[in-house]
Amino acid sequence: MTDKIKNDERALAALGWTPFFAEQVAADEAHLTPMRIATVHRARMGAEAVSGRAKPSLPLGQKTTEFAVGDWVLTEPDTHLIVRRLERHALLQRKIEGGRGPQLIAANVDTLFIVTSCNDDFNPARLERYLALANEAETNPVIVLTKADQVSDVSPFLEQASALQRDLSVVAVNGKLADAIDALAPWCGEGQTVALVGSSGVGKSTLLNTLAQKTDEDAQLTGGIREVDAKGRHTTTSRSLHSIAQGGWVIDTPGIRTLHVSDLAIGLDVLFAEITELAPLCKFRDCTHMHEPGCAVLKAVKTGKLDPARIDRWRKLSAENTANTPQSTGARGNKTTRTPGKRR
Repeated sequence: MTDKIKNDERALAALGWTPFFAEQVAADEAHLTPMRIATVHRARMGAEAVSGRAKPSLPLGQKTTEFAVGDWVLTEPDTHLIVRRLERHALLQRKIEGGRGPQLIAANVDTLFIVTSCNDDFNPARLERYLALANEAETNPVIVLTKADQVSDVSPFLEQASALQRDLSVVAVNGKLADAIDALAPWCGEGQTVALVGSSGVGKSTLLNTLAQKTDEDAQLTGGIREVDAKGRHTTTSRSLHSIAQGGWVIDTPGIRTLHVSDLAIGLDVLFAEITELAPLCKFRDCTHMHEPGCAVLKAVKTGKLDPARIDRWRKLSAENTANTPQSTGARGNKTTRTPGKRR
């Protein structure tokens, strides 16, 4: 193996290339150039390659909406024409109300930083939606509490966040200080990819600027939260991939005001493990955990082992997930897809 090949392999690994992707490249595709999608716009895309930044071109008939920031593609060496997109090991996507299909948030993410601030923006119900999203995508979730310097005691926020899911990592930082780099270092090493999600104004762009050590000239725009209602302003308008000082990559995303739950059955089971593990102990197999005798979940609430508010949020998310998740009905070979609870 020549030094150039070794160097190229190291450079690819630093971009997030792993054996998972290498094994997808067929022998007759060895001449193609792997690129990682860094930006997606309506009519064009940007990418990162071993040779540096590049502008891949789309085959006739393909749209940019079919790609997510973080995707790996194989391109023609000379024209940078995309030959095909490689399978993803993780995909974050969300349902759009009234939309034909889900909106792609980010692909091939190892860790999802769910960013919220230590003020009125802190909302356990909203955080649970992000956690279910991360669980379903098999991406490791970490809750990042920003603006920790603006409260006298961060402990209540840490305790509430930690209680939302078993073995959940929660970190409190001041996103403006370099200390945040050390606090989040375990997830930002070489070749690792993290994505930032959360409401507008919670400090995602500030955190990105710190992690990527951006200068004033290339820093992401930042915007604060209104003191009156803790609502933020959109400062990030598109998704983009940025290098992190420790060698990893971070994907910034626009603030999400509404996160609908759909196709997240596994994600909800992981999120509410203490509830789903009790279900088999109920007297009735189809127990709704609402009023049935012999319900193990209701018994746990009565004895103080389960938080009633947590049960209420689980019921709400489970019902929403059922209502929004398409189901296939009809005889084999003649199935139709419909969404429960909605007229066709």
